[in-house]
Amino acid sequence: MIADDVSKGLCRTGQKTLPSSLLYDAVGSALFEVITVLPEYGLTRADAALLGAASEEIIALAGNPRRVVELGSGSGSKTRFVLQAAARTGLIQYLPIDISSAALAACAATLGDLEHVSVQPVEAGYLEGVGQALSKRNADERTMLLFLGSTIGNFAPTEAISFLRDIRGKMREGDSLLLGTDLIKPREQLLEAYDDPLGVTASFNLNLLGRINRELGGEFVLSGFSHEARFDECHSRVEMHLRSREAQQVRIGALGITVSFDAGETIWTESSHKFRQEDIARMGEEAGWKMVQQWVDREWGFAESLFHA
Repeated sequence: MIADDVSKGLCRTGQKTLPSSLLYDAVGSALFEVITVLPEYGLTRADAALLGAASEEIIALAGNPRRVVELGSGSGSKTRFVLQAAARTGLIQYLPIDISSAALAACAATLGDLEHVSVQPVEAGYLEGVGQALSKRNADERTMLLFLGSTIGNFAPTEAISFLRDIRGKMREGDSLLLGTDLIKPREQLLEAYDDPLGVTASFNLNLLGRINRELGGEFVLSGFSHEARFDECHSRVEMHLRSREAQQVRIGALGITVSFDAGETIWTESSHKFRQEDIARMGEEAGWKMVQQWVDREWGFAESLFHA
């Protein structure tokens, strides 16, 4: 998987790219957990605050689901609020889905102490994982799918709708989706969140080259690249890039290729789209979902939106 992504992304004509999913190996997942507590990055705190305040209402509006499936669970710390609320009405099966075994292990450790909650990690990609998570449920069992932290923002708008439509195709009538989305905010605030003064986000981004070195025999010299955050106002997205400090060639042994970089050339590693509130309902409805309610953190600018299938 990583070999194909790296080969296609770095050997393409024009802008070099690498998918943001590759940022989350064991080292990257640990660095991202640090990012979430930085003062400049308010997204995770806003996400957690909304879940802490609204989980009882969310569970009730979702019809007291018995199965909770989460995409890209990370450590699972924010999910505790939802699971505690759900477990007050009976036994819960919680199935976190992540491509990172380290993240799943951390999630199981974080949430393993919850009473009436059975944690059953699924190491897989999103769509494959949802299929696995839903394969053994009872005919009358309602499921709530969590997609928190504005990970949907990593998709291009058309891809986001297509993905939500694919997810909808795996759900039954009566199931629900809780979707986290980061809202549009001032340019300076966004750029600082993705280029913090401590350089944690820079390390998170540069670790992608370190991962290629470790797993594919790459010969990237990390000091030869710099982290760069940009805000594309036209497309309402923050972009992360890795900029080559000089003209250079990098051998990747396992792929049998040498990649050439011009001075100043970048690898585009992540897009994080930001939303207006009305965009969220429209996106869900185009994908076959019906929005039931939305909760908004005004201090940071973040929304949780509950959809029914």
